Amino acid sequence: MAAVPPGDRSHPRPDQPAHAVASPADRPKGRANPTRPAERTQPRGDRTRAAIIDETVRCVREEGFGAASARHIAERAGVTWGVIQYHFGDRDGLFTAVIESGYQALRACVEAVQLPNGTTRERVSALVDAAWAAFSAPMSMASLEISLATRTDRSAAQDAHLENIGRQLHQLGAVLTGRPEDLLGDLVWAALRGMVLSRMVVREPVEFTSERALLVDLLVAYLDSSNAG
Repeated sequence: MAAVPPGDRSHPRPDQPAHAVASPADRPKGRANPTRPAERTQPRGDRTRAAIIDETVRCVREEGFGAASARHIAERAGVTWGVIQYHFGDRDGLFTAVIESGYQALRACVEAVQLPNGTTRERVSALVDAAWAAFSAPMSMASLEISLATRTDRSAAQDAHLENIGRQLHQLGAVLTGRPEDLLGDLVWAALRGMVLSRMVVREPVEFTSERALLVDLLVAYLDSSNAG
């Protein structure tokens, strides 16, 4: 389990102001803004921030969103609530950071795919495999669970942020079709998200190998027909 050194619980660090150590382990959700340090302390601060995000992901995936209170996340990560507030502002800010990290990991995975200069099937298979690997990763699954659980409590700014992520996902469809206006990318993301959601609600893991193969067949048929037209 990624955690900061035990000394961080009682002594301030360069990336943790003294007042953060004295903060209680848990507080009601507020709207405080994160007070992250200057650039000279960013590398260590970024490691602490990443460790808290990773532990939040593990908490949500292992115990469910209901267990992911600020106090419990702080305990699992080996930090105080003040450290979390310092980096993320509040619990909502932490969850937003997890969602953003999940999206960035997905985007990086898909954009890193080198589609082969081969048949349509080879190109489609490469993209679907990469997208599935990204969607089914723990970070992505935790992001989806958080998004579903907080949908009635999100602020307007958080809704706007998620809408922007949706628009960017749509644009990633051009990786396959070369046509930004095409809805094919939306279909790919929706289908794979649905498979991931189904995996999340059952006790035993489901691979969806046959379903992904059928998705590839449908995409290939569509692209071949479209190109022929």
